[in-house]
Order: sequence, then structure tokens, then C-alpha cells
Amino acid sequence: MAGQVSCSNELRLISGRANPGLAKEIAANLGVPLCDIRINTFADSETHVQIEESVRGKDVFIIQPTCLPVNENVMELLIMIDACRRASARQITAIVPYFGYARQDHKSTGREPVTAKMVADILTTVGVDRVVAVDLHSPQIQGFFSIPMDHLTAVPILADYFKKKEFQDAVIVSPDAGRVKMAEKYTDILQMPMVVMTKRRKGIGGKELEFYDVVGNIEGKNAIVIDDVISGGSIIREVETLFKAGAKDVYLAITHPILVGAAMELLCSSRIKELVVTNTVPVSQEKLASGKVRVLSIAPLLAKVINSINGNQSVSQIFREEHMVFPV
Repeated sequence: MAGQVSCSNELRLISGRANPGLAKEIAANLGVPLCDIRINTFADSETHVQIEESVRGKDVFIIQPTCLPVNENVMELLIMIDACRRASARQITAIVPYFGYARQDHKSTGREPVTAKMVADILTTVGVDRVVAVDLHSPQIQGFFSIPMDHLTAVPILADYFKKKEFQDAVIVSPDAGRVKMAEKYTDILQMPMVVMTKRRKGIGGKELEFYDVVGNIEGKNAIVIDDVISGGSIIREVETLFKAGAKDVYLAITHPILVGAAMELLCSSRIKELVVTNTVPVSQEKLASGKVRVLSIAPLLAKVINSINGNQSVSQIFREEHMVFPV
């Protein structure tokens, strides 16, 4: 197959039920089949896993984003890891393109958990040797792990899409101060100026948003708003601030398209030109039918990373080839 990545015969790929389409794409890029695995949900809602071929002495890569339903997919990942460990796999790597609970990475009020750290601890305890994730909500989550943790970014994939559009008078928009570093990666690749939206959260847990201003010139320009995840659609509401400031057209470039609740309704009723995302999580045909969502595949990147880990080669070199600093 053209574009395949060469890999060792000692590599085994296992897919959970969270995003089997992505797993199949990764397998096609690597030129290796997915392992035969049987995953069932019992009547009492327990998950049962049976790996139906030997993984003894093999490097196993389990592909399982912990997206909706988050708790079920986290538990399924843990059970698959345990099954591989008990089957004497040589090394187990969890490929978790979307890392659920990443936004619970600190305490914003009293008596709250730091759930991202707890999930990292559980993954380590159950026996995984390495974790790979894409565009974490906070890069510092890497420090929650006492095992190797590779933090990848989809920025080159998303930026390349906009580079091919050859926009005139375009700017990169960071939706808040916390996304400035990610926005800088886009500006480096696309050679566009950056605009920053300022906002303040208030209320218990910071759930209420109060927007302030757009810092930078947006008048008459095409705006590319960047972020790591779109969930309930609050970022879509922010876009109205850009239009009020004189933006011409607005595009969203976001890695993880969770899109729950009224997010799609907000998107379809907004003046947003296009939402460009990756397939770290599955996007339903119903959402694609809106015509506003464009999905780019992250499978080639993950295949390269799997091949590098399997061959004991540098992962960061993949990003240096894209002229990017690694990690994000």
C-alpha cells in the first residue's frame, strides 16, 4: 500500500470500541492487521475482553481515545491493558488520542479532585508502559505520569489545511490567554499575525463566562480560531465577539470534536464558515451532514509515532521535520 510505514513483526495493534475507524486507518498506514479481540458488555453492564491471538513477548499498542461515554471507554482501556499484561506482552503502549478528564487537571475551588492525575495513576498501576496522547488541555499533564508519556500535536495537520487555502488577510485567534502557546505554533507555520480574545470566568468552578475584548486588529480579516477541544459549544458563542469587532469570515481549527449537547445546533445557526477537526474521536454522519464540519485524519501521524516507538527511534524528530518545537 502506498504511504505505508514499515514496522517490526513484533508489533501488535489492538483496538477498543471507542474509535475503531481510526484504528483501522492506523493499521492500514502501518501495513499490519488489527489483532483479533472480542469485547462484550454483560447484562449487568460489566465489560469483558478476550484477546484471541498470542501477544506473548510482543510490543502491543492499544488504540482507545477516552471519549464519550468516557467512563466506559476508560474502563475498557484498563481491562485491555490488564489482559495484555496477563498475556505476557513485552511492552504495552496506550494510544489515547483524546485523553478524557484532561480538563480536570487542577483544583479551581475547595474539595475538588484532580481527576487527570488520578487517571494517570490508574493507568500506571494497571500495567501500561507508555502513554501517547494528542493536544492535551494542559501540557503539564505529562508530569502526572511516572512512565514515558508522549504528547503529540495535530497543529501541523490542521495548519496545512489552511495553508492550502491561501487565505488573504487572515489572522490566528487564540480564544483565551491559555491557548496563546498553541496559537503561536499556527503563526509559525502559517506566518500569520495573532489576535487574542480576553475573557474572565466567574461563579462556582468558573462555569460562567464574561467576555471582554479582542486584542489585535481583526477588522475585515479572515479569523482562524484555534483550540484543543470543542465540547458544548461555548467557543461558538465567542465568535460573535469577533464579528462585532469586524471579522470577515470565521473558521474554527480544533483537534478534538466532542460536540455534545447543543453544540451542533449552535454551529449550524452561527455565521462560522467551517469547523476543521481531526478524527481523534469519531464524528457521526449526522454531524458531517451539516456541511460545516471538515474532518482531517490523524492516522498517518499516529502510525509514524507507533513505528518510531516500536523501532526505538525518536518521536520528537517527527515534529522537527515539520519545523516545530516538540512538545507543544
